Amino acid sequence: MAKEQKKAQYVTTILNRKARHEYQILDTMVAGIALKGSEVKSVRLGKASLNESYAIIHRGEVWLENMQISAYEHNHIEPLDPKRSRKLLLKRDEIEKLKLKLQQQGLTLVPLKAFFNKRGVLKLELGLAKGKKLYDKRESIKSRDTERQLQRLKQQY
Repeated sequence: MAKEQKKAQYVTTILNRKARHEYQILDTMVAGIALKGSEVKSVRLGKASLNESYAIIHRGEVWLENMQISAYEHNHIEPLDPKRSRKLLLKRDEIEKLKLKLQQQGLTLVPLKAFFNKRGVLKLELGLAKGKKLYDKRESIKSRDTERQLQRLKQQY
């Protein structure tokens, strides 16, 4: 019973809602992320944001830029920059495949969500994305609205 009460204490998923609106996601992959202890505690409390963040490949390593992780209030050891670069943990062959796709097709790496797996390790879902044009965004909004209207009609009858 004690384990059941402890589960609801933390927010386990942080979403980047704007990413699916701004980009067309072609492929996804899951990567680990290297964090300090106080940063993990802040993420567990839901004090993180993926808005306006992106990933780059630099010197054979993948780095996450602009992810906001607020300072943990009980951390008195060392102050950390909330928007510092964080290393993503991927295998070398995965990084090489990503590098080729990014160079050839003009794609970008966008973080879609951060979540804790079953073992309690923080993971980040990355998407290979292509930017949408304004008319593409309008088209996706229109199709979403028509789907909602159809669902309402089905519920009425």
